[in-house]
Amino acid sequence: MLISILFLVALVLTIVLPIIVYFVGEQSKGRFKRTMLTNCITFFSVFLFATVFLFTNTASAKVASDSTISSGIGLIAAGLAIGLSCIGSGYAVASSASAALGALSEDSSIFGKALIFVALAEGIALWGFIVAFLILTHVA
Repeated sequence: MLISILFLVALVLTIVLPIIVYFVGEQSKGRFKRTMLTNCITFFSVFLFATVFLFTNTASAKVASDSTISSGIGLIAAGLAIGLSCIGSGYAVASSASAALGALSEDSSIFGKALIFVALAEGIALWGFIVAFLILTHVA
């Protein structure tokens, strides 16, 4: 119990202390990025250490059969299909939509063509969802 409280205090301090240092510290260019980087690194390292340290003895491992291993790999594949397709779709929409807006500012008659390119980029996420759905139906 005492260890849990200590880790909770450490997590709160990793959030509060960099913010205090930011407002009290020297006024230099780039200190916000340095403060945020320090905040993220310290918070996630303390969080990871606390998670590993607190939950080391709480889980007991059981020998998995082949069916559970294959279903686990199928779930990972479905998650990767959704995640990577959404990342790719977001990147494609960002570049195609900004180009479409630039083209529309010059000539408003190409709205339909620009909309098609943006919709094609969004279709990548839909294909990822379909593939993940197909994987999940075969895993279960």
